Amino acid sequence: MRPRRALRLIALWIAAGVLGGCGAAISGLSITTTTPIGTSEQIPAELSKPDGPGPFPAVVVMHDCSGLGPRSSGAPARWAKELLGRGYVVLVPDSFTTRGHPDGVCTDASPSRNDVSPARRVRDAYAALAYLRTLSSVDGSRVGLMGGSHGGSTTLASMLAPESDSDLLARDKRAGFAAAVALYPGCVPSRRGWSARGLYRPVAPLLILIGEKDDWTPAEPCRKLTEAAQQAGYPVTIKVYPGAYHSFDNDRPVRYVATRVNPNAPGGRGATTGGDPAAWADSIRGVAAFFGRYLE
Repeated sequence: MRPRRALRLIALWIAAGVLGGCGAAISGLSITTTTPIGTSEQIPAELSKPDGPGPFPAVVVMHDCSGLGPRSSGAPARWAKELLGRGYVVLVPDSFTTRGHPDGVCTDASPSRNDVSPARRVRDAYAALAYLRTLSSVDGSRVGLMGGSHGGSTTLASMLAPESDSDLLARDKRAGFAAAVALYPGCVPSRRGWSARGLYRPVAPLLILIGEKDDWTPAEPCRKLTEAAQQAGYPVTIKVYPGAYHSFDNDRPVRYVATRVNPNAPGGRGATTGGDPAAWADSIRGVAAFFGRYLE
């Protein structure tokens, strides 16, 4: 891993606000993505970069179901700060605000949540990658992807190898992200997350980090996904944190919220989230080592 540099956070946010609370705010950044019918669409994004001309490695961070608005879990900003401090350009696309969900979809069971599903957000991930590759400060061959929960499921879907050239973003995937980290993703295939004909086959190395006590996206399906992929020779690894719940990387106390949409709970509602300092510290080390191996 390269030595830490003296870094300055530049947050570019279309709807106002500053990533991590430091640096200069500049309004107007948006990236061009596509709709399910193939038309162009603009979504806001947050960009941060180290001082200096680069080119730097970069990471796209996909937010969780709480989005990037006032109800955000804060995890994307925490990861952006950590990655920035290690010399990465970081881009966080906002998949929710301009699509009618500025407060996220954690408790919203309406059909409109499918409009921002992980499967839909795959296009946003690759739009972010394409944007980063236009920047002279970014080494386009050294770009990683990561996300937690809804963003973790988006990461799984984004890294799934195409079955054929006709698959969604097949060409983009084959020349895409160099590595990915999925934090507490939903590892059961579904049309709204990732889907596969049996085996999960990533296009690049994938690391899964998840809590043992996660009752929103349980760890066991991720263990099984990883075991099957490894047996078939695919570069998937997992770490399960004992005693940790969903969203172990946030800084808020553990709490159960009965209104959260949860297909793994009786009645489809209710989930526990909360920070775990030990898991958070270890996950920083793990992500730094993983991206250091594949992006540096």
